[in-house]
Amino acid sequence: MSTETIALGLPPVPRERRSRADVEAAAPVTGEKKVLLATPRGYCAGVDRAVIAVEKALEHYGAPVYVRKQIVHNRHVVETLEKQGAIFVDEVDEVPEGSVTVFSAHGVSPAVVSAAGDRSLNTIDATCPLVNKVHREAVRFAKQDYDILLIGHTGHEEVEGTAGEAPEHIQIVNSPDEVDQVTVRNPEKVVWISQTTLSVDETLETVARLRERFPSLQDPPSDDICYATSNRQGAIKEIAPRADLVIVVGSANSSNSVRLKEVALEYGAKRAERVDFAHQVDESWFEGVATVGLTSGASVPEVLVQEVLALLAEYGYNTIEEVETAKEDILFSLPKELRSALKNDENVGRQLGGRGAKPTR
Repeated sequence: MSTETIALGLPPVPRERRSRADVEAAAPVTGEKKVLLATPRGYCAGVDRAVIAVEKALEHYGAPVYVRKQIVHNRHVVETLEKQGAIFVDEVDEVPEGSVTVFSAHGVSPAVVSAAGDRSLNTIDATCPLVNKVHREAVRFAKQDYDILLIGHTGHEEVEGTAGEAPEHIQIVNSPDEVDQVTVRNPEKVVWISQTTLSVDETLETVARLRERFPSLQDPPSDDICYATSNRQGAIKEIAPRADLVIVVGSANSSNSVRLKEVALEYGAKRAERVDFAHQVDESWFEGVATVGLTSGASVPEVLVQEVLALLAEYGYNTIEEVETAKEDILFSLPKELRSALKNDENVGRQLGGRGAKPTR
């Protein structure tokens, strides 16, 4: 069963699930059935901040709150916020003038900010701070008149936002295979930056090939691939050689989730599949499988992983070994526009003797 073609919002095709006995009869498993559970996995600090920002905006302003693009690339998160009153749009010209509008975690270009201003939108910028760092790098290098090679995927919201900071200076390099097509004005003034959710290994290969062509290629001041992407890939690299099957929980438009599936296969997993939800897992994948690796992308809530674990338990995978390769304790504060609004709420509450008056729009 293909899991890559399931579209957002479409219900699953009903089917009758095969029993554990039928699966085991088709291909008996020798040895103990176990799950290798990746840690870290799931939500990163930027995703958590963005999702909370929409929830807090709905609490403060009331529905509807508009969100440009998906706040994060996860079906469950988007559908849950829609039920609470969020309305997701492709562009700000779809938003009624003066409305509350949240920019997604992937960031936006200055042109989008300007268009929102033209419509007098009350904007909340939920761009991940690590993506904002890359934006600042692009602006700084453009001011210094560098040719900027942005390693990333054309069409991804994050890449569009970063490229929009200095379109006359930036060219996108999608993969190592595109390096030979790159042209620059001055080989002595070239710098690379990257999308935050790429494969670490492929990015390093792209940089190595670029440096062969442009020996003076300058590195960004710090890693652009975010800590969460690197950590989740690191965990699956440890798991993959031991796994007969790796299941990645994450949406098809989530770059970091798709990369996890690719990394699992590159590092020795016999099979790897990506699903949004537990009901998309095909039990035929378990035939002859003793060890299942399980992880989730950086925009995936833990409840979805627990649902897959519950399904695995139904098929006899009751032993769980946690494979921890890094610890994460990073937290980001809410967007400044929202912090200011919530601070005003607190001040109003104090002035009214703590009676907690409901704020007005």
